[in-house]
Amino acid sequence: MPEFRSTSIQRPGAAQPVQAERVDIDSLRSDPANARRHGRRNIETIESSLRRFGQQKPIVVDADGVVIAGNGTLAAARRLGWRQIDVVRSDLTGADRAAYAVADNRTAELAEWDEAALAAALAALKQDESFDHLVTGFDDKEIDGLVRRAMGEAAEPQVPECFQVVIECADEAEQRRLFERLTAEGLRCRLLVL
Repeated sequence: MPEFRSTSIQRPGAAQPVQAERVDIDSLRSDPANARRHGRRNIETIESSLRRFGQQKPIVVDADGVVIAGNGTLAAARRLGWRQIDVVRSDLTGADRAAYAVADNRTAELAEWDEAALAAALAALKQDESFDHLVTGFDDKEIDGLVRRAMGEAAEPQVPECFQVVIECADEAEQRRLFERLTAEGLRCRLLVL
């Protein structure tokens, strides 16, 4: 990790500025009540970001070292083998603590992309062969789709074409036998009752 510089952040209504500090990563715990789940792709993208850019903002923890905001960052830092991480300690408790944890995630979801600006930025990053554009969390297919939409071209269909055959069976037992035979042959089948 890069060299640590303490920074003060003035909070409205706070008696004193909040201080970022570096702590041992083992002193922190993920929030067991965290409503946000971090899938494999999300954690891998956070890892890529931490590897490329370092930690650019501290995670928020309570007085007991439980993460209020930044559970994904903590998980990714642990996977990277980090021994220390930057935190801001919050004095929020009870309903305020829970509401802030939800609001921290929800406010990001409510933002919207300017697709033309995003497409231009991602296209430029993708053309720079010295830069791994996947660190942005957008893969090649997503970037190409954004660029096509920004240029007014029709996007590729997201779902492949599907061709169906409907077979009428005498009864449920025949339907079950036919379904088992076809799925054993490697065909994707669904059971329907019309």
